[in-house]
Amino acid sequence: MNASETLRSDRSTPLAGQLGGGGRLTPQERAEVGRAARELASRGVHGEWQPSPDRADPVDLLEEQGTSRVHELVPLRYGRMLVSPFTFYRGAAYLMAADLAGAPRTGLTAQLCGDAHLSNFGSFAAPDRRLVFSINDFDESLPGPFEWDVKRLVASFAVAGRDREFDDSERKAVNMAAASSYRVAMQDLARMRKLDVWYARLDVDELEALLKSQVKGKDLKRFRKNVAKAQSKDSMRAYSKLVEVVDGRPRLISDPPMIVRIQELMPDKEAHEVEDTLQDILHSYRRTLRGDHRHLLEGFRFSDAARKVVGVGSVGTRAWIVLLVGNDDQDPLFLQAKEAQASVLEPFLGKSAYASHGQRVVEGQRLMQSASDVMLGWVRANGIDGVDRDFFVRQLWDGKGSAIVEAMNPAAMSAYARVCGWTLARAHARSGDPVAIASYLGSGDRFDRALATFAEAYADQNERDYAALRRAVDDGRVAAATG
Repeated sequence: MNASETLRSDRSTPLAGQLGGGGRLTPQERAEVGRAARELASRGVHGEWQPSPDRADPVDLLEEQGTSRVHELVPLRYGRMLVSPFTFYRGAAYLMAADLAGAPRTGLTAQLCGDAHLSNFGSFAAPDRRLVFSINDFDESLPGPFEWDVKRLVASFAVAGRDREFDDSERKAVNMAAASSYRVAMQDLARMRKLDVWYARLDVDELEALLKSQVKGKDLKRFRKNVAKAQSKDSMRAYSKLVEVVDGRPRLISDPPMIVRIQELMPDKEAHEVEDTLQDILHSYRRTLRGDHRHLLEGFRFSDAARKVVGVGSVGTRAWIVLLVGNDDQDPLFLQAKEAQASVLEPFLGKSAYASHGQRVVEGQRLMQSASDVMLGWVRANGIDGVDRDFFVRQLWDGKGSAIVEAMNPAAMSAYARVCGWTLARAHARSGDPVAIASYLGSGDRFDRALATFAEAYADQNERDYAALRRAVDDGRVAAATG
């Protein structure tokens, strides 16, 4: 069987089975698989975007997502999406997945983020407490064609560039920076030893050193300020912002609809019944942690819980914050339990190999990140409406930070695009085959130029979809709320 036949054969196997890094083939055979993928999807074809005549109504797709969400929060989701075409894009991962499904595919798979827009990259505290930069959102993670993540990323920079009113040439430079950084990084990763690829990570200190040569003093000062803010985001800071002491006991501050304590959502339940239920849920979650991390968690006791509105695209899915205390009330641990529904990629790439969507998210995160939260786990829980749902759990504030896109000039955004491109390539190289992907991409800039062109065309589509949602609100078809 030649490389082209091997590639076509691989496409018929379950996606999860393709995440093997090409270990059974020689490097030469893996490179040939990559070159043969150009027969399935030329590099130039990625620059094409034209909506199909039977393309689904974007508002219909958003409403379809809304049926499984908290009904009263769906208008808040629309309101956040309508702030700008950029915020709309953040909530429109399902729309883009539906569009990408009709495009030619390379057949080169990796674990996908599934929503690799630029705001889903940022800092967090690794287990050694150093701040690292990586992808930090995996709600939609699923194995699939590597190029889907790259297209989502580069298009997000085109949308952001328009939001910042960059001109055509400035946006093209940013788009090219993101795509070329991914390609060059994958070439480098293809030459590395497997263990070196696995352990590769970008510490924030290294990121600062990298940015010094690419951005001016004002932008570097803003970066340092943003890092300092992220470093201050821990459970003690969350305690000062989210907790009040009532009758000598710490409890979460209610701020409807953004934060609603569980006792307010279940007024007919006795306090001890609510607490017993949550203790059972925490016990089930503990079983998904490593033994040493489980031991750490067992040193904390439950104190309070509340429903919290998070993000843009996630608004309406159920998200909880849980306050635990250790030695005393000045020893808090905040956990976030976020509902994990089916990935937006599943209708087009097949169902997850995991029975629990919470586990799907966690396993995707562990596979794509070089270092993950020690409290990362999952649980299936019976909701206040009696419905079983999947959740993934992590620390609420643990050095998490994101770039301030609205303050970026073209040079700063180009630098950030290069960092995100490298980060996405490293994440893909852990699960996919960097040799095959690098061979497919080649050493020239044909792929880069195609992605830059696609990004602008898809930014046009994003603006049309944004306008469609605006019309739907103006016509009373759907309701939008601010908050």
